[in-house]
Amino acid sequence: MAISLQKGQKVDLTKGNPSLKRLLIGLGWKSKKYDGGSEFDLDAAAFLLGANGKVNGDDDFVFYNNLKHKSGAVEHMGDELVGGSEGDEGDQEQIKINLALVPANVDKIAFTVTIYDAEARRQTFGQVSDAYIRVVDDETGKELIHYDLGEDFSVETAVVVGEIYRNKGEWKFNAIGSGWKGGLAALGRDYGVNV
Repeated sequence: MAISLQKGQKVDLTKGNPSLKRLLIGLGWKSKKYDGGSEFDLDAAAFLLGANGKVNGDDDFVFYNNLKHKSGAVEHMGDELVGGSEGDEGDQEQIKINLALVPANVDKIAFTVTIYDAEARRQTFGQVSDAYIRVVDDETGKELIHYDLGEDFSVETAVVVGEIYRNKGEWKFNAIGSGWKGGLAALGRDYGVNV
């Protein structure tokens, strides 16, 4: 059974499971009913970060326009343009991680979800429910970690959902659940991407 986390909790991934090499990060959500004229298009992304909390280069940002990191360590499985409506079950977007291929200069990988064109569409995470991240052993299909974000957001257009990070040679997961205004551009700038 998967470990269910609360915001701010950290859990070991590889310490008790040294054979764990391939992860599937599943991200899901539902859009609440609202009177706006546009469908919700939420986008998952991964930022490969160095010790300073910044990317080492723009290609360390894996998202719908850069689906695979040059190392092969991180692969976005594709953009779901209208996922997350009532009745949709399962992950809306997925990112695969090969821990053995993560470059030595990458200390953590942050997973984010942003609302595409949020300002023009007047959409925020206050109109999103049931958002979660789950970490799955991609070789066995076993869900290891599940983190439900809850309903703590109102005006935010981007959320840092969670991260995996190195700690004394092992990989851990941190449930973050931190909201941002300014969408993907603001998040990218904070992580050092030229946007």
